[in-house]
Amino acid sequence: MYNWLNIIQDYLLPPTCILCNHAGWQGLDLCYPCYTQLAKNSQCCIHCARPLEIPAHISPLCGRCLSHPQAFDATVAPFIHHGAVRHLIAGLKFNADYKNARLLGVLLAEGLTKTPHLPDCLIPVPLHKARYRQRGFNQSIEIARTAGKVLHLPVDMNSCIRHRDTPHQTQLTAKQRRTNMKNAFSLVKPIQARHIAIVDDVMTTGSTVHEMAVVLKKAGVARVDVWVCARAY
Repeated sequence: MYNWLNIIQDYLLPPTCILCNHAGWQGLDLCYPCYTQLAKNSQCCIHCARPLEIPAHISPLCGRCLSHPQAFDATVAPFIHHGAVRHLIAGLKFNADYKNARLLGVLLAEGLTKTPHLPDCLIPVPLHKARYRQRGFNQSIEIARTAGKVLHLPVDMNSCIRHRDTPHQTQLTAKQRRTNMKNAFSLVKPIQARHIAIVDDVMTTGSTVHEMAVVLKKAGVARVDVWVCARAY
């Protein structure tokens, strides 16, 4: 039934590329030429997905993860936070372009369809309630909803909260980001899942997801992965 609804919707409202307004490709709001121009993160650290200058098979971990490993177990970031991907994320976060969330969620899920061990559930990075009221939505939730639907995974939006209204991280150094996010999250209900993937739009230093992973591991979660659409250098 769901496939028929998709077919009817594509017939009545054919997908159109968000980036150039040409016809969409494979049911996406993205054409094939624009898809090929997205900055793929194909050579990266297996722990934090930081882009590497040398082949990953030579050194699968970046220097920072070798010296200061973070609390999560692995990161999937299909794209680099640059060019069109950066434009899509900014349009979602600052202009509430929900169609961008659907596209980003599908692109994220596309990079995970062959993953041998999918998590029990997804947890989007929560916003503080004051920030949520101001913005009116949480971009991580919107991305996680689509990725969860594609991969047939539940999305837990209620167990983890951000109890501190942390300042924006954009202009902060890596050290300031770590301090800013320290003890920012807590659980308000027990977590039954043993394997969780935290979902966010972009990772810069990993401070946010590290703090979430610390909380989840203390609650008994055995494995915490991080799924982000893009990784910053």
